[in-house]
Parts: sequence; C-alpha cells; structure tokens
Amino acid sequence: MVYRVFSEKKKDLAVEAKALLSDARGILGVNGLTDVRIINRYDAENIDEALFEYAKTAVFSEPQLDIVCDEPDLSGAYVFAVEFLPGQFDQRADSASQCIQIISQGERPIVRSAKVYALYGELSEKDIAEIKKYVINPVESREASLEKPQTLKIAYDIPTEVKTLEGFTSLDKAGLEGFIKEYGLAMDEGDAEFCRDYFRKEGRDPTVTEIRMIDTYWSDHCRHTTFGTHIDSAQIDSAEVKNAYARYLETRDELGRSGKPICLMDIATIAA
Repeated sequence: MVYRVFSEKKKDLAVEAKALLSDARGILGVNGLTDVRIINRYDAENIDEALFEYAKTAVFSEPQLDIVCDEPDLSGAYVFAVEFLPGQFDQRADSASQCIQIISQGERPIVRSAKVYALYGELSEKDIAEIKKYVINPVESREASLEKPQTLKIAYDIPTEVKTLEGFTSLDKAGLEGFIKEYGLAMDEGDAEFCRDYFRKEGRDPTVTEIRMIDTYWSDHCRHTTFGTHIDSAQIDSAEVKNAYARYLETRDELGRSGKPICLMDIATIAA
C-alpha cells in the first residue's frame, strides 16, 4: 500500500514560496500572481501504517516549522507537481527512507518525493506555462501526476538485445548533424566524425549504448577541461562584467592566489 503525506512551511517561514512569487512577478512579469504555496509531497511504500504515522512528524516534517496534512486545501489555486526524472537521485526521498529504516531497524521503505506548487491569482495559460518553464528543469525533472499511484515500484523493460546504429559509419557531415539532433547528444560534429572514423577502423557500426557512454563521458570531460583551461587574457565589453572581473583579480591578490593560473573554476569558486 502507498501512503501519502504533505508538508508545507508555515506562512512566515515559506521562504522558497515567497522567492518564487517575487521572481514570477519581477522576472517573468506575471503580475496577476498574488500568492504561491510550495508543498513537499511524500509517498511511501513497504511501511506499516503505525510507522508511517510516526514518520509524519519525525521524518517528513519539523513540527516547529511545518504544517503536515494528508490532503492540503488547494481550492482556488492552479496546482501542478514536479518530480525528479526516473534515474535521477532524489536526496530528499533517499534521506527520508534511510531515516525511517534507522527508526524501524527493519527494511528500508520505498519513498518518492515531489513538490506541489499552488498558484493563486488571475493567471492565463501563458502565465502558468512561463512559471512551469521557470521551475521545471527538463534535464533532471518533469511534471508529476497529482494522483496517488498504486505502487512506487518501477518496472523497467529489459532489452533482449542492444540496438546497433546501422549506417553510422557511412554518415557524411550532414548525416552526422542530423544524428546528433535526433539523439540529443552533447558532442559536436567534430566529435561525431571522430567516433565515426574510429568505428570505421573497427569495421562495424556502434551500438546505441556505446554512443551514449562516449557522449556522457566526453561531455563531462569537456566541462572539466573547459573550467580548468588557463585564461591568459580576457576581452570584456560589458562595464559591469569588467568591474566584476577586476574585483575577482583584487580578491586573488588578497588571498595570495595571484601565483596560480586564472581559470573559470577559480573564478566560480573564489568566494566559496
């Protein structure tokens, strides 16, 4: 059986909701928005009812900060929920699951979490779409169903064979460009040409798994090498950015780091 509980910060402590309200009105221009509520939703399975009731205030919420309920009153609001994509690590749910296991000294339950957004005011479909686009990062999350599932167990299809990308080694430049777009790859045309030439030498077309693996590790490698690339000189047109860069150089001197190479990683972390 799947149990569900909602946990919402008390009005005076709802910092995240107030921030979204401010951003939606100030950045997105959704002036018809009058109020926002953000409610954490938890679903749990493989747990007995008594333990779940105890976990409502011991794990899923902090009584001095949160309001806990089985079903919040969302009348008059436009409501949508956001959850992590399958395969993405949900730290909130994982931490809750571990805490419950520590309490019970038994099996770890399955826990899934989502954020429920309640929007109030005179809002058009465009306004709602803008807010959704603002809060949902498609790389790691998606809009979630508002209905409680019958089970939290995910049944994955096990492929009997791995797809071979027939014709990959015969693709020309235009074909590789289309291939990158079709599979949503992070690599560019030059990277794809390198892969094509490699598998030509191997005398076979790659599998989709091989291309996905190469793309994942190559894009990660590129991020690391880009952030670590030494910056010898910088041409900056924006006066604000130029002033910020000058403050960065001053901070480097104050911290005694002027002898180290300038790179994007240093710029990004110097205030940490």
